[in-house]
Amino acid sequence: MPPPVRCRIAWRMDTPIDDLSFEDALKRLEEIVRQLESGEAKLDDAIRLYEEGTRLRQKCTERLDAAQARIEAIRLDSDGRPAGVAPFSAA
Repeated sequence: MPPPVRCRIAWRMDTPIDDLSFEDALKRLEEIVRQLESGEAKLDDAIRLYEEGTRLRQKCTERLDAAQARIEAIRLDSDGRPAGVAPFSAA
């Protein structure tokens, strides 16, 4: 019989969420999702992971929204030539 699989819940972030890059926050969020989906976490650990994941998701969303706000769309004139820029609109 193989040894039991251990959940990697013991790993704790030393870096505050606000100091993580977008990519690092997303990697940690993906790790949390894998741990929760595995079903191996004890209830208290799962709650802590869920709370951390919620904070990470919020931070990632804020960073994506900020990046989107900085993007400018190129406007074209009637001949299809660039005619300046306009704020990005997701609509």
